[in-house]
Amino acid sequence: MRFDDQKLLIANRGEIALRILRTARKLGLHTISIYSPADATAPHASVADQSVPLRESLSYLDVDEVVLAAVKSGATLVHPGYGFLSENAELARKLDEHGITFLGPSAEVIHKMGLKHEARTMAKEAGVPVVPGTEGLVTYVRDAVKAADLIGWPVMLKSTAGGGGMGLVVCNDAKQLEDKFEATKGRAKSLFKNDGLFLERYIPSARHIEVQVFGDGHGHAIHMGERECSVQRRHQKVLEESPSSFMDKHPDVRQKMYDAAVKLCQLIKYGSAGTVEFIVDDSTAEFFFLEMNTRLQVEHPITEAVHPGLDLVELMIKQGIAERAGVHLAPDLMDQSRYGSNTAQLHAIEARVYCENPAANFKPSPGVLQLVEFPKEDWLRLENWVGTGTTVTPFYDPLACKLIVTGTSRSEAVSRLKQALSETKILGSPNNVSYLDAVCSSKTFQHGNAMTTFLEHFKFTPRAMDVIAGGVETTVQDLPGRLTGLGMPRSGPMDPMAFMAANALVSNDVNAEALEVTLTGCKLYFHASTVVAVCGPPVSLTINGEPEKIWTKVVVPAGGRLVVGTLKEKGMRVYVGVRGGFPGIPKYLESKSTSMGLGGYQGRSLTAGDHIELGDCAPKDDELGAAPIPSSLIPDYPDAWEILCLAGPHGDEDFVTPAGVEAFYSTNWKVSASSNRMGIRLEGPKLQWARPNGGEGGSHPSNIHDNGYALGSINVNGDTPVILTNEGPDMGGYVCFCTVATSERWKLGQLRLGCTIRFRRISFEKASGLTRLQHDWISAVQDHVRTGQSTWPVRGADEPESEVSSHPKLLILEPSLSNPRPRVVFRQAGDSAVLVEYGPMLLDFAMRVRVHALEGGVLRRQVNGIRGFAPCIRSTMVHYDPLEISQDNVLSILVEVEKSLPNTLESMEFPGRRITLPIVLDDRWNREALERYMRSIRDKAVYLPSNVEYLAKNNGLDGGEAEALKLLVQSDFLVFGVGFYLACPFLIPIDPRCRLVAQKMNPSRTYTPRGAIGIAGLVAAIYPVESPGGYQLYGRTLPAWQTWGKGPDFQPDRPWLLNAFDQVSFPSQRNPPPGSSAYPCAYDIQIEEATFSMARYTAFVDSIADEVAVYKHKQSAAVAKQEAIEAELLAQWEAEKAKIAQDNGPNAVDTTAEGGASVTSSMSASIWKIRCEVGDVVQSAEDVLVILEAMKTEINVEAGEENVGRRVKAFGRGIREGTSVNAGDVLVVFE
Repeated sequence: MRFDDQKLLIANRGEIALRILRTARKLGLHTISIYSPADATAPHASVADQSVPLRESLSYLDVDEVVLAAVKSGATLVHPGYGFLSENAELARKLDEHGITFLGPSAEVIHKMGLKHEARTMAKEAGVPVVPGTEGLVTYVRDAVKAADLIGWPVMLKSTAGGGGMGLVVCNDAKQLEDKFEATKGRAKSLFKNDGLFLERYIPSARHIEVQVFGDGHGHAIHMGERECSVQRRHQKVLEESPSSFMDKHPDVRQKMYDAAVKLCQLIKYGSAGTVEFIVDDSTAEFFFLEMNTRLQVEHPITEAVHPGLDLVELMIKQGIAERAGVHLAPDLMDQSRYGSNTAQLHAIEARVYCENPAANFKPSPGVLQLVEFPKEDWLRLENWVGTGTTVTPFYDPLACKLIVTGTSRSEAVSRLKQALSETKILGSPNNVSYLDAVCSSKTFQHGNAMTTFLEHFKFTPRAMDVIAGGVETTVQDLPGRLTGLGMPRSGPMDPMAFMAANALVSNDVNAEALEVTLTGCKLYFHASTVVAVCGPPVSLTINGEPEKIWTKVVVPAGGRLVVGTLKEKGMRVYVGVRGGFPGIPKYLESKSTSMGLGGYQGRSLTAGDHIELGDCAPKDDELGAAPIPSSLIPDYPDAWEILCLAGPHGDEDFVTPAGVEAFYSTNWKVSASSNRMGIRLEGPKLQWARPNGGEGGSHPSNIHDNGYALGSINVNGDTPVILTNEGPDMGGYVCFCTVATSERWKLGQLRLGCTIRFRRISFEKASGLTRLQHDWISAVQDHVRTGQSTWPVRGADEPESEVSSHPKLLILEPSLSNPRPRVVFRQAGDSAVLVEYGPMLLDFAMRVRVHALEGGVLRRQVNGIRGFAPCIRSTMVHYDPLEISQDNVLSILVEVEKSLPNTLESMEFPGRRITLPIVLDDRWNREALERYMRSIRDKAVYLPSNVEYLAKNNGLDGGEAEALKLLVQSDFLVFGVGFYLACPFLIPIDPRCRLVAQKMNPSRTYTPRGAIGIAGLVAAIYPVESPGGYQLYGRTLPAWQTWGKGPDFQPDRPWLLNAFDQVSFPSQRNPPPGSSAYPCAYDIQIEEATFSMARYTAFVDSIADEVAVYKHKQSAAVAKQEAIEAELLAQWEAEKAKIAQDNGPNAVDTTAEGGASVTSSMSASIWKIRCEVGDVVQSAEDVLVILEAMKTEINVEAGEENVGRRVKAFGRGIREGTSVNAGDVLVVFE
């Protein structure tokens, strides 16, 4: 039989599509897959030789679209799998009309056996016993009741169409039948387009046993033994096994069942694979025909497992090819003796793993699978379509995989299934693995006594918690967070002290994962008894409505509800430690912390309905009544904070005047509403800059060439200081004035709108001492948990120093006049980093090469305590652990390595890669992003309405936009650094004549397309994900970031593409490359080995020096002109914005009214929306009157129970949208 002249289309998806593809490829068949938009990145779409896209998610059910796909792709065979159109007679008929063979029985047989009342008639004609029931359909409920009285109660009301357990209802008496009749009829019509119903007697103590059959379509049929599928939920199979242990006890019944199944197939001249299903009375062993499935069954692998060498899909393909040739299937393939008995004496069990939540009535649970791992055993067969990073959509059946185990006995098979389930990891959205394990562990299943009603009464209590309400932001965090660098946010708790204390109280490792709850609290439901602790600023805590203390461990009983209230007066975050942590949440890049779509639970804040697995969470018998942490160990949470910091890296006369430095430290900075986990934005006076602009770094004096950032840096973005916190960038192009000491970072997590901050400089030695003191503090907390006693407090630890160096420069290596070595500045960047800068503040490839050489020299020494580097244009940030190595030792090593480098590095070569990334220039996605910016943020700027036009003008290009775009693809780019966010590459054109310069957009965009490429300063960057941004956009290419490391050029532990000193080519094309909006794994990225030679580069630059000088002169003049225009436009925009804010306010606001009952603000915030008007009457306590915004978080102000029925009289003095309020200010006044 030839296969190479056939083309097989698989009209299905998921695991069954891959299973069919596997056999087809084994046979050498050309394969075709179809895929919906939701399945664009599903494995079946890429594994086949050919793939055909469908129009929409439900197109798998569209007969005409599937037929069209088969015709257009040249298919000769179509395998429908199971579900979808697998038992659709119309599909079989239409394919036949086009000369395409449907791998299944004829359309006539599908139609007859698909209508269950007709199938009953055919079964009776074949002499197959049927369940007592109606002879045909029942149309009216009165007739149904009469028939049921004759059949005998209880009865099963069944839809004649459909399958999979849908459309079946058990009725115990006439009233139930009357109540359910019309609803069942309507559901059948909706599901199957056929509202026909019939009745059968319901057998309570029943087993579901089916026989696998195969026919040649000419009247010859055989069987391959039985499968027992009694373990089912809502008539949907959960566990299946072969052979049936019940049938082992009744071999005569087994043979009669085989004969009955074969007779039926012979009567209807069945062709291909099918299953005849029977219901068996457990007490009498009588069996009755249930229905026939005219397709391949989900559970077919267990039949193949007990018949080694059997491949039902292969048989179906061969049967289809034989039909096309007008011949019979080879006799040896249809020889009953090959399958008549389980000669291998094997037992197989299949478990269906679904992404569904057993604790929520098995609700489907779409979402991202954050970790998928399966055991590998000779006795385990896996039918699977999911992997780490798979998104399970809500559009399809939530089946993730099937585990098929084989043993030499049933007991061995059961034991192996339990092992397979215990070793299977599918972490992310909820699934039924634990439920399956519990079922397998039950004595009923282990003894083979499960009936079809077994799971109706099976009790399963997960060790888990459900989120009732997540508040504004409740996330999973751990310590030390994500230390990958390269722009991966560190994340972790904003207040590590309260976080560690909460973990210590529940006897977890202090660095284990816990919940960070921001501002408005959360509500949690615990299925199992669990020890928890809440630590942080004062907040209400209740368990089942009863108040509990914080800073102590408490027990939430099974079925209990824990409610953390709103932080009303002090602080911003509290932490919930849960004993045993969350083992169902996997690590991402070595951390469970939640950040920017990464890590945590689904990469996001918790929300209502989330279901989180718990570890060993139960209390011990002897630990109840533990004493709370003493007040001496609990930090203070003031409104006015002093935060200790270290000078630098840039807080000196190079950037800010001496008077400006002192003014910064003497200012009481105010926390702005525009703050979050990325950074704390501060309000106060403008810095007193020591320079007019940032030179090549940008037009504002805060701009510099991109360099590394240390966590806790006070980053000056324009004239706005921002404390970079846990989600902040690790690299960028702004000055960092000073850096918060490590021991003080916990305070950043408790800053809220309206707080004030005074920064105080300390020395590195003082900072190191405070870090050690913080370690002593958590040890004291742990001692108290263990013994009820502690040695805290330590006196004098926070006393101010008498003298502190205010200069951030640790050391300067000045070159001699005769030495070509560059100037090197070593700057302090907090107590755990040193910034090393080379040469003047200019872009120079020689300086970047020297940075690379310095890092290599340090790495070769394998210094304990030096954690990593963040290199960029002319600098590198050296990160170290001050508990392992001192600042002095780090500095001495850096100096020693720098002095060991040659005076010049022009002879050095750097191995790397040349990577080709196609680009669409001036693309529609970036233009749409600019249109959105102009509508929502700013409509007039020097870079609007076109970034490309601005680039041409800002660089003095006579050829306008066309010349700008030509230059941007004319030269290869060199990757100078990888960082900022998610390994965003910083690229510089190798040819200086192609280096365009641009300012950043001010303010930044709130949206940038994934894969967009833009310029700021002289640096280009490729945006890794959809995000805010300020670079001037000119094209779109393939993103260099894949969250789950998919594709041949990515790995799960290295989900980024580019490295320093890679060379990148951007050939222009009209249409977007495949994968630009999805995954670049859909595109074969061209990568070749390449070496960057400084000698060749220097010679090239020298040869064009005159051209470059002319180009830069013209460029400088153009930049000055555009800066002047932008200054004027910016001033106009700011004035218009101020006027709008002043004029903005709701109608009918009485800003003078006072007196009467009122609602006040619970915190300092800005008013985002006013949701009521004068004259409105409060209908419920939950009515939202005002929405506040604080720290980029929306807070609803509700009316409250006491104001229900009251009428709004007026608003508080000065209250309007956009204004700021303080805690206690009157918002709404009632009559």
